[in-house]
Amino acid sequence: MRVAVFSSKPYDQESLTRANAAFAHELQFFEAALNPQTCSLAENAEAVCVFVHDQIDAHLLRCLVGRGVKAVALRCAGFNNVDLPAAHEVGIEVVRVPAYSPYAVAEHAVAMMLTLNRHTHRAYNRVREGNFALNGLLGFDMNGKKVGIVGTGRIGTVLARIMIGFGCTVLAYDLYPNDECKALGVRYVSLDELLPQSDIISLHCPLSEETRHLIDSKAIGKMKCGAMLINTGRGALIDTRAVIAALKRGHIGALGLDVYEQEENLFFEDHSEEIIQDDVLERLMTFPNVLVTAHQGFFTREAIDAIAKTTLNNLKQVEAGELCPNRL
Repeated sequence: MRVAVFSSKPYDQESLTRANAAFAHELQFFEAALNPQTCSLAENAEAVCVFVHDQIDAHLLRCLVGRGVKAVALRCAGFNNVDLPAAHEVGIEVVRVPAYSPYAVAEHAVAMMLTLNRHTHRAYNRVREGNFALNGLLGFDMNGKKVGIVGTGRIGTVLARIMIGFGCTVLAYDLYPNDECKALGVRYVSLDELLPQSDIISLHCPLSEETRHLIDSKAIGKMKCGAMLINTGRGALIDTRAVIAALKRGHIGALGLDVYEQEENLFFEDHSEEIIQDDVLERLMTFPNVLVTAHQGFFTREAIDAIAKTTLNNLKQVEAGELCPNRL
């Protein structure tokens, strides 16, 4: 297929080009995001390939149809940025990558936990300045702590296995309990039970109207005082302003975010020479017990290679008129 690839970084171009040797699609790469202003770049393309921050609304879908586009390939798992009813109405197929490497995201969540617990980000800077004092760097043993996992799909299951390896007790909340997690010894409880019992809470559920601001002021009030909160799922799972208020009064002991509610115009770009206008994010960055990474949980060699292969195979199946299991 003739495919216009939007929001493409050098690593996207490398992985997709490498994987394309087995598919022979005609790929044209654009660093720009797909939006009404850049839609003309998809002229004569049969498909567009987009990422998590490309907003594919009804207006844009009609624009794409007018340029001959028949498919939208998401090189990510989330699809809340696509107006699916509108896509079905105009006859555009939408495919995604439901799984790439659950280990990548789960291991990144663990890295954030360990960094916040043992203050390695602060220790690194201290030692480089010749400060070898340990004051303020006191952590805790992971062994014996209770870890609450919200969402036990592929990523949550891998995290549960890792946490059990640390000697943690794992609690979980999911509308659809996972037999593999049960076999590992994970105990499923309600969210109201998980929040006050967990020393560490890690979010791995999809974003929907039901889960938007799942962690709000009410939920935070139920959390154990001093608990650690990790979000490598979707930014809007957390009410950021409510979390800031809880950090200020010391109710949340540490916060790790790989995703952020308003990340769309910030993450994946270099803004180091600019004054960042997002006051909420800037406030978060002032806390010594907050760690923010820029949506890099998925970013391992294995994951980006798997994303590229699945994306191109999805397009091959669409082109052949085959039933694609990753069609939305």
